[in-house]
Amino acid sequence: MSTPAAGKRFDRSIVDGPIGQAVWKLAWPTVLQNMIGGLQGVIDHAMVGHLVGFQGNAAIGVAFQIFLVVVVFIGSVFTGMGVLVARFTGANDEAAVNRAASQAFLVAVALSVGILAPVGWFAAPALLDMVNAAPAVQREALGYLRIMFLFNIGMMSFFMLSGGLRSAGDAKTPLRLGVAMTVMNIVFNVIFIRGVGPIPSFGTAGAAIGTVLSGGLVLAYSLWRLFGGAWVISFRGVSWRPHWPTIRLLFQVGLPAGLQGIAMNVAGVLLLRFIGATEQSAEAQAAYALGYSELFSFITWTSVGLMGAASAVVGQNLGAGFPARSRQAVRAAARLGLSMAAVIGSLFLLIPTQLFALFGASNAAVLDVGRGLLAFLSVSGLFITVALTYTGGLQGSGDTRSPLFISLLSQFVLPIGYLTVVQQTRQLQPTDVWMAIVMGHALRCALSVYRFERGKWRELEVGVVTR
Repeated sequence: MSTPAAGKRFDRSIVDGPIGQAVWKLAWPTVLQNMIGGLQGVIDHAMVGHLVGFQGNAAIGVAFQIFLVVVVFIGSVFTGMGVLVARFTGANDEAAVNRAASQAFLVAVALSVGILAPVGWFAAPALLDMVNAAPAVQREALGYLRIMFLFNIGMMSFFMLSGGLRSAGDAKTPLRLGVAMTVMNIVFNVIFIRGVGPIPSFGTAGAAIGTVLSGGLVLAYSLWRLFGGAWVISFRGVSWRPHWPTIRLLFQVGLPAGLQGIAMNVAGVLLLRFIGATEQSAEAQAAYALGYSELFSFITWTSVGLMGAASAVVGQNLGAGFPARSRQAVRAAARLGLSMAAVIGSLFLLIPTQLFALFGASNAAVLDVGRGLLAFLSVSGLFITVALTYTGGLQGSGDTRSPLFISLLSQFVLPIGYLTVVQQTRQLQPTDVWMAIVMGHALRCALSVYRFERGKWRELEVGVVTR
């Protein structure tokens, strides 16, 4: 292993201060960033819902779900990078941190521009056919999906840099970047969804234009700061030749997380297919897009923030040689997640109609299906927040395989198997899909807690990369 540099950039309170404060220090900016990012999606849906109608809401939900399935492979590189950055930060090795982050960025650019953009553009129509989207929904979704595929590099880089900075102990810079990107996205949405002056209304496609433009501007600013050496991670003076030992380790650690994400998002696409088989498919898909993809995101994005904080604290403390603090960090993150999920879930039960009204949803069938969905999600949120925080603990330790198998069982085998059996016996109802979601989240919670509390992750060693 390379000789650790001085490490003066790093916040050492994460490995030697109170564990609850260490988790909170990384969690609150990340949770706030994700909630603000969720607000961006809410605004997209609200504007499209008022301008285009519920078909536009369904189009964004369907297209973004497909987009996630494809891009999640690139996210596996980010997971591997996060594990390595946290370990090297805990070990106080600046040179190794910068090398891991820069090599992950190099791979992400190659995959985004060289593979995802051209393949996604041509495959978009076939992908939309796979989910049984109604013809009106497909017409709205195609332009949105193609724009997201073609110009995804800004958004991908933002996610990568946010994860890397957080793993190195800086959660406030990603928050500032996220706020800036959201504000710009809102401005661009007003311009491109509705149309302003000589700029015509692009409708649903305008939401994608706003997303890629804001992501591209944030990327340009981030590169300036990284090459200037202003952040805890620096690209100044790093080698941009592919360093194959580092790249192999990025995929070795991260690929199971990428496969996990693919399995989960494929399951999400299959859920959309089952929803498309119900009698009111367009209305149910719209309710799903608004209730699950947007409103439930205030729980999932909060939980994902806690997952990232737990992963970073676990990784840094293992790198510093303090496994007991790693266990304490995950439990503290789970308690925070439960309290937040309970508050948000109570709103799902108390004011469901008002929440859907934010998106301009006034169709009686959409509202009726949506209220039932939110009732199920108010329970499901409690399970998923615990599952995700414990997943963060496992991944932060370098155990990315266990979450993969847990996700296959809980997010794919159980819910898809259940819905397949139901579909063979009677007409599918939206409540069948909502029940499958709750069942999957409950199983994922139980298995994740069991696996982490067994403590096998203490025995894992993340490979060493030489210069």
